[in-house]
Amino acid sequence: MSKKIVSRSALYYLLCITSLLFISKLAISVDNEIIYSGPGDNKDGYESRDYVTKSLSINERKGEKTNLIKYAEQSQLGLPKLKIPKNNPITEKKIALGKKLFFDRRISLNNTMSCAMCHIPEQGFTNNEIRTAVGIEGRSNLRNAPTIINSAYYKFLFHDAREYSLENQVWQPVLKHSEMGMPSFGFTVKKLELIPGYKNLFNDAFPGEGINVATFSKAIASYERSLISANSNFDKWYFGKNDKAVSAEVKKGFEVFIGKGNCVSCHSIDNDHALFFDNKLHNTGVGYADSMGLLIKNNKTVVQLAPGEYVEVDNNIIKSVNQQKKKNDLGLYDITENPDHRWMFKTPSLRNISLTSPYMHNGVFSSLDDVINFYNDGGVQNELLSPKIKKLNLSKAEKINLKLFLESLVGENINILIADALFQTVGDLTKDDPNWANDKDMGYNK
Repeated sequence: MSKKIVSRSALYYLLCITSLLFISKLAISVDNEIIYSGPGDNKDGYESRDYVTKSLSINERKGEKTNLIKYAEQSQLGLPKLKIPKNNPITEKKIALGKKLFFDRRISLNNTMSCAMCHIPEQGFTNNEIRTAVGIEGRSNLRNAPTIINSAYYKFLFHDAREYSLENQVWQPVLKHSEMGMPSFGFTVKKLELIPGYKNLFNDAFPGEGINVATFSKAIASYERSLISANSNFDKWYFGKNDKAVSAEVKKGFEVFIGKGNCVSCHSIDNDHALFFDNKLHNTGVGYADSMGLLIKNNKTVVQLAPGEYVEVDNNIIKSVNQQKKKNDLGLYDITENPDHRWMFKTPSLRNISLTSPYMHNGVFSSLDDVINFYNDGGVQNELLSPKIKKLNLSKAEKINLKLFLESLVGENINILIADALFQTVGDLTKDDPNWANDKDMGYNK
């Protein structure tokens, strides 16, 4: 492997360009069954100068529409009945409108960024390609983009638990400077009113209300609330009593999960369902280690630029072009300012976990093996470390079986959710939309 030294200016150009790349995963056929999750931008052999792409054309993304409301209204094996807010009863029209908004890049300041560009359906409704989210104009963020699958069950939202409902959560990425960058609630509503077609859609979904701050958030929340996925192989075995649904190794991994590993103390299981999270926050040592620089092993990072082409980049240069200058992500403390809440982050669900890498609030671990090894070592010691985090002393076989158990948690309908998302057209700027370069603007030149 050849290594070169890259300059700060060259690195800045590289980061600005690559940070805007949207690397999708496309539909492939296995034994005549369409599998929508998996790498469409296939990088197998990319480390070699002889690499030849096997990636699929973007035009081959063929989805299939489904009626998502059934997933919100009907209980799936392994999950409890979903509670729908009384002030936002779910309807097919709300879901359809919310899905359109979710994929519409015009809901960002410069018409380039949609919700789906951080929560990529083919990648488990998260982003497998980068550790932390990148917004408009390549603006970097501190945290990993969490999956929105089954997010309707969360008591708290965001890694630091700063929101309590999907409806309220919607506006934060829309208005955040480093995500979608819209300048205000009113600007967003006005822009939607000027985009052809949205007035009728809002009037149909919300008769007598039309486009406003509340209906915008209720529509997107309705789509997110319909993304429910369970009835996994584990569910069929554990709750459905189908002994053949999983292998003996998965069953042994589950024994590690509830026993020696004590994973169940945070990723909870009830008698008739399993959310695989406790709706609480914990200090596992990841946030502490990141704040103290303990996760940085070397002064330089090897970056691959092209097949067979690598450069060594000084970590100080990488930091210098990072727009997020905050070095210490304190988690829940930033919300409560309670000193005991330093480095506490929300417990994520383990459902579909094998599809939603990278892991932890900062995306520091790229594989389930990394996560298992981290917990096996007892996290990172600090004065506020959760008492639930201890060295596990798992054997190699126990680690393998635990991973197999985690991989058994993929929901049965996951490819249906992805196919439905792929069927949705992406909203791109047209000549009829409000924009400084079009005849129709936001009213500033009238």
